[in-house]
Amino acid sequence: MIHVDVIHVNGKAVPWHGEMAVTTLIRTLREAYIYPVVRIDNKIISRPLFDQTAVPDGTRDFLIPLVAGG
Repeated sequence: MIHVDVIHVNGKAVPWHGEMAVTTLIRTLREAYIYPVVRIDNKIISRPLFDQTAVPDGTRDFLIPLVAGG
């Protein structure tokens, strides 16, 4: 049996690779949204820290999009 490293992003399985930062994760997903905040398991990460914050294998992550309205 082959072990595939996976994280769960907004409830969907996403392949994970070592040294994956939040910025890399967002680019991999090719989403059109702007994410000012990401939750990795229970830790909140803000945009200025995306480049330096690693996404560990097996985490449950939530991308929180910027929402505007009036």
